[in-house]
Amino acid sequence: MPRPKPPAGFVTIGEGIYISLAHASTCTEIATNGSAPQVILIFGWMGATTRHLQNYIRPYAELYPNATQILVKCGPSFIWTSERAKGKRLLPVAEALETLGCLPSSDPTTGTNNTRPRVLIHAFSNGGSGQLTALGRLLSSKYPTISPSEQLVSALILDSCPATGDVRSIKAAFTFAIRNPVARYIALSIIYFFHAIRLGFSMVFGKHWMVMEFLKLQLFKPRLLPGMSAQTPRLYIYSRKDELVPWQEVQQHAETAREKGLNVRCEVFEESAHVAHMRLDPKRYWASVQDVWEVACQGDQAKGAEIA
Repeated sequence: MPRPKPPAGFVTIGEGIYISLAHASTCTEIATNGSAPQVILIFGWMGATTRHLQNYIRPYAELYPNATQILVKCGPSFIWTSERAKGKRLLPVAEALETLGCLPSSDPTTGTNNTRPRVLIHAFSNGGSGQLTALGRLLSSKYPTISPSEQLVSALILDSCPATGDVRSIKAAFTFAIRNPVARYIALSIIYFFHAIRLGFSMVFGKHWMVMEFLKLQLFKPRLLPGMSAQTPRLYIYSRKDELVPWQEVQQHAETAREKGLNVRCEVFEESAHVAHMRLDPKRYWASVQDVWEVACQGDQAKGAEIA
């Protein structure tokens, strides 16, 4: 099977992982660009194609032209892939973040930057947020602690997630992601099998064996990625008409996150479908993205004033 082509202006750095070509090997140009994000991490929803994700890549390039974009696609197999395999696949993302100065370098000869790295994270649906949390687990093992000077200026956008859902929503999600009926039948058979096993374990042992329930718990972590914290602003974007992810679950997650001390805001649409809020009202969507990033920058300025 031929290797999928990267989006225009990107190069491939891993399986389904791409980085914008202009900054594929250096972060020198982006290090001094005011308050704009230096890096934009985009985690696509399960089954999202390059054509789908171009609708976000292009506007981001217009909003923040000097930012490096790292795009991570999500295939259906991610759901049943082992933790070790997930970490191995996401390793190029970790290496790119280190090269771009967003993580402490493992090279002792590398100089330190006086400015805090600026990273905007955008995760779509359970597939995208699942890859985000998997990357977080990979990085936390390598960077268990981060010094105050290495804290990120960061913002997190959760589009159409998270939610546990049920068998009906699982079927709808795979119908949405896999168009080939034979491949969809095989994938659903595997998912139903593991779903039944994990449900049984949850009932017997009372532990969080369900994948999506575990995802929701992971997303409550203030330090999703090294350098993030409870002060990192997070934006939940969801719709009351979403047939794949119940809006009540997303809203409940946002409310619980706020109760846990996280910096939460919500943008609720009334008529848009799953991961289609931007298509319904692009002006409102991108304004909310810019707003949450401005909040992140204001927090950084306040922290700088305290230090001064």
